[in-house]
Amino acid sequence: MFDAATRRFRALDDAGQRTLVYTVATANSIVLLSLLYAYFTDSAPTTYWAFPVIWLTAAAWAVFRTDPEPAGRRTKLLAGAIAGGYFLVLGFVGGLFGPATGPVTGLTVQFTQLPPGWNPAILYGGGTVQFAIVPFTTVGYAVLSYLVYATAIEAESAVAGGVLGLFSCVSCTLPVVASVLSGVVGGGAALAAAASSQTYALGTVVYVITVGLLVYRPGLDWLRTRL
Repeated sequence: MFDAATRRFRALDDAGQRTLVYTVATANSIVLLSLLYAYFTDSAPTTYWAFPVIWLTAAAWAVFRTDPEPAGRRTKLLAGAIAGGYFLVLGFVGGLFGPATGPVTGLTVQFTQLPPGWNPAILYGGGTVQFAIVPFTTVGYAVLSYLVYATAIEAESAVAGGVLGLFSCVSCTLPVVASVLSGVVGGGAALAAAASSQTYALGTVVYVITVGLLVYRPGLDWLRTRL
């Protein structure tokens, strides 16, 4: 089994090898930090501990796997605006930030209350706005936005009609809808004690599917053959 894995690894190109090594290193680091947290805090691992591992591992794989195509300044600016708007939508729907709905609590930073990936969490409750910056969801949304940026650039260069071609096929717009869904069911209200593990599990599944769609972008290939 080890020899077969070694042969497959050597068969990858340099970019594929780097992606695999860095992705595995990310997953191992998070798992190691979680085990150290369990040891020093005398905590028993639960299902919730797995969600940051999955989100951050998928995020690392996507970033190392994706290299936006060269593009002109106008295309980059337009793609950046789309990605920025995408992140704002995810952050708002996912509960990373929004209008204040509770008592004024001020700014707090949690370091040890929850395992790595959930902490360090930055929480703020003000009279006008509130935010809950949970590392694994924040990084996940940022990576999805980066993938949308890369997708928008590819749409501009490959699809007639420019960046608007991005919204011409279901498999390109589905990640947007899926990401909003993942925000609703598994997003930034991450510290709510009443949330069930099934809720976060569903959000994690949607997130991983969304990452895969945005990395491989099958809808753009479909459009290329018809435009």
